Amino acid sequence: MFLLARANQILIPMDESQKNHLKSYGIAFWLLEKQKTEVTWLLNYRGGSFMSPYTNILETECKTRGISFEIITNSEASGIESTIADPSVNMNMVKLLNAPKIAVYSPKTKQPWDDAVTMVLSYAEIPYTVVFDDEVLDGKLVDYDWLHLHHEDFTGQFGKFFSSYSTAPWYQAEVKEGENMARKHGYKSVRELKKNVVLKIRDFCLGGGFLFAMCSATDTYDISLAAQNTDICEIMFDGDPSDRNAQQKLDYTQCFAFKNFVLESDPYVYEFSNIDVNPMERGVNEETDLFTLFDYSAKWDLIPSILCQNHTRTIKGFMGQTTAFNKELVKSDVLVMGENALINEARYIHGSMGKGTWTFFGGHDPEDYQHLVGEQATDLNLHPNSPGYRLILNNILFPSAQKNKQKT
Repeated sequence: MFLLARANQILIPMDESQKNHLKSYGIAFWLLEKQKTEVTWLLNYRGGSFMSPYTNILETECKTRGISFEIITNSEASGIESTIADPSVNMNMVKLLNAPKIAVYSPKTKQPWDDAVTMVLSYAEIPYTVVFDDEVLDGKLVDYDWLHLHHEDFTGQFGKFFSSYSTAPWYQAEVKEGENMARKHGYKSVRELKKNVVLKIRDFCLGGGFLFAMCSATDTYDISLAAQNTDICEIMFDGDPSDRNAQQKLDYTQCFAFKNFVLESDPYVYEFSNIDVNPMERGVNEETDLFTLFDYSAKWDLIPSILCQNHTRTIKGFMGQTTAFNKELVKSDVLVMGENALINEARYIHGSMGKGTWTFFGGHDPEDYQHLVGEQATDLNLHPNSPGYRLILNNILFPSAQKNKQKT
């Protein structure tokens, strides 16, 4: 009773002592959304820990969710804050004040693969809304702070699955859904539909939105922006041949992240461009496929420090239709936050667009090295401390920290 009487804060450590890193983010979000309580993010302190005023409800919720926590006094909390404030220490404190409104751009129909972001949001108990072409084209993105792009092909080539899966029911259903959606909105092809969706998403960023994308939603987004004024789709995708001069007509100035890339024009090749590193030329296997997070100054480089909070700097690599980005094709003003320098590839990149920001993360599933079509979804109960999934969740809390930074 004496301890509880003096206890004024709950510390949620995010170092190796934490039993469930992923659900810890969910607690932070729950405090912001349901309890209307501020959360202090202690950057680089014990792996990027969270601290919040003590309540019986919070203690019970941590126990219910299986999250490690420590009850500390105000005096101990002040000691932590003094340590972090020391100019010689690479730490900082960020106040999280508001729960961001989260949207996931994803088809409403079932697809034969899972999505890492929706899986971890569900596991961490963070609410989100699924939106798709209707909502984007109808201007509904203004209702949200943060948008994730599901593993979409924004070029209108249906993932370039034609060669392997053109007779598969799920592929045919996807094509039918896309063509019906295009007609509904007055477009002659899915390519034209997706081009305008991409522009609406660009406007979301320009206006201050936070964009996050993984796998093929990263490079195909930029390819679609660059190909606004040409047709890169062959006849099986949009009913007419591609423009034979499409490569020369690409406008890289429209892209968020990439420059000078070369399209893969063969419709039977399961690749969009040379942005994605060639899987046959990477020279790594599952055991040696690793990438390293950069160590930023938490006091001076606040944004990348937030996005890279983790209990390790070395992350297991994982494959996807877009696995990693050729560093030579990343624009000079883009921040590379995670890379495999030995094979010259970027895995985790970030930049700004107007008043907003974007983050691209290569690969499909941080805990499934080579996820194949039709495989079972990853059970995150087996990976509660996943460093790769932590990077996704850093991005989800980032808007709250950014808004607070702008206000101050």
